[in-house]
Order: sequence, then C-alpha cells, then structure tokens
Amino acid sequence: MFTGIIEDIATIAEVRSSASGLVLAVDSNLDTAGIALGDSVAVQGACLTVVEVSGRRLAFDVGPETVRATTLGRSRRGQRVHLERALSLGGRLGGHLVTGHVDGVGRIVERRPRGESLELVIEAPEEVRPYLVAKGSLAVDGVSLTVNDPTADRFAVTLVPHTLERTLLGRLSTGQEVNLEADILGKYVRHFSAPGRKGIDEDFLKEHGFL
Repeated sequence: MFTGIIEDIATIAEVRSSASGLVLAVDSNLDTAGIALGDSVAVQGACLTVVEVSGRRLAFDVGPETVRATTLGRSRRGQRVHLERALSLGGRLGGHLVTGHVDGVGRIVERRPRGESLELVIEAPEEVRPYLVAKGSLAVDGVSLTVNDPTADRFAVTLVPHTLERTLLGRLSTGQEVNLEADILGKYVRHFSAPGRKGIDEDFLKEHGFL
C-alpha cells in the first residue's frame, strides 16, 4: 500500500528489454540502504518490485501487464519519475490508500493557471470514469489529488505550490499521458453494490449515500 505522497523524483538511467517485459533502472535520492531486494516501490504510481540495488541505483522488472496498462512501457533514458516506498505500519497517511495498480491512462487536455496554483483538466479512460466523484481522491502518476468538477469523461485537479515544487505534474503539457488509479474503497463499494451481487447490505449503502 502507498499514500500518494511522493518521496523522490528519480531519473531513469536504463530501459532494456527482458524475457518478462522490461527492466527499468533509476538513479534515486532515497536512502537505498533501507531498500531491500523484493521491496515494493511505486514508480509513476505503478507498484514495482526492486530486483537490484547498486549504490543510488534501483532496478525493477516491468511485466507485460504493467507495460500494457501504464505509461512505463514508453519510458526513456533521462526521463524523471515519481518514487514512493510502500507505507510502513504506524506511518502517517497523508494522502489516501493507493495500491499502485494503475486502472488506466488519462490525457492532459487543459492547463489553467490559478494564481500560484495550477489546475489540470484530465480526460479519463472508460475504466476510471465510474470513480470520478467530486471531492474524492484519485492518484495521478502516483500523486494523491482531489477530484474537482467531474463530468462524464474528465475531471480537474488543483496543484498547489507545494505539489508543484515536489512533483513533476506542473511540467505536464496538453496531450501528455498520465497513470490514473481510482480510490480503492470506491472500487470495493462499486463491486459489492453491483446489481444482483450480495455481500453488503443495500440499506447500509443507501443510508451512507453509496446508492
């Protein structure tokens, strides 16, 4: 599990093909002494497994499904990426619960300056649209953000100065693609409240505004 609070902006040092997909190596500013083989790290919001630690360099396997479902298959040497280590028990939950399993790839369709902040309008793929809830949470390239002004196929997010300083989102231009992950609680509620499915009492869902 992750929180959507970015810990580091790393630089991709190597991208190479492998029998299982891709190997992605990044040069990080994290304290890699505390990162072991097999640890989970979210890269651009996608949960990857550490397969090599060498100094400040971390390497990850990127499987075929991750290549298909995220932007990582189009990674290039020199590109900068968000990193977040898995949440430790007892840690602060500053964002929202994120699994690192990307639901779909969205596209930036508009940039709107808002004083010192920046608003991005993002077109969401069909698989993410059911979870576009006003004031709900959604991860964009691994960054926990609040959904504003959702419509049938797009939504807006506001990047405050701190987010602009600590992430790469402010550098996105119109047309660029981003990894999107919907809120895990919303996905479970939608799954168990589907017509004909039993598992959660409908009166409870109606009472709490889910139906």
